[in-house]
Amino acid sequence: MKNLQQIIRKYPLSVFCIVLIWYLSLFFIPPEELDLSNISFADKWTHFVMYGGTCSVIWWEYLRSHSVFSARKVFLWAWLAPVLMSGLLELLQAYCTTNRAGEWLDLAANTTGATIGAVIGWCMKLTCNDLLNEE
Repeated sequence: MKNLQQIIRKYPLSVFCIVLIWYLSLFFIPPEELDLSNISFADKWTHFVMYGGTCSVIWWEYLRSHSVFSARKVFLWAWLAPVLMSGLLELLQAYCTTNRAGEWLDLAANTTGATIGAVIGWCMKLTCNDLLNEE
């Protein structure tokens, strides 16, 4: 329980993003008035942005709350864990819901978003290093 409290304290936005992804992936039903048929791949863009944003937020909060950088931890928690979570959610959508369908292309969009989020995170790390070295 103490670990969970520490995680929420260090990573509040990341936890919010992850909970939001779980909610949107398993329980949210888009309103019928929301017609996105005129936007090509709107669903895939949504997946890409959700996972890219979440991974970027995880990187940012990690860099903000740790003085020592661990590439292994960041790879594990800011890229691999979201990608595995994405695969789990797609399987849950396919086999445990009646209003959702698990799709391989959703997993690909999520993984691509997480990868771009990792690139953004790496750029944030380099920028933080440059700022620290200037002082």
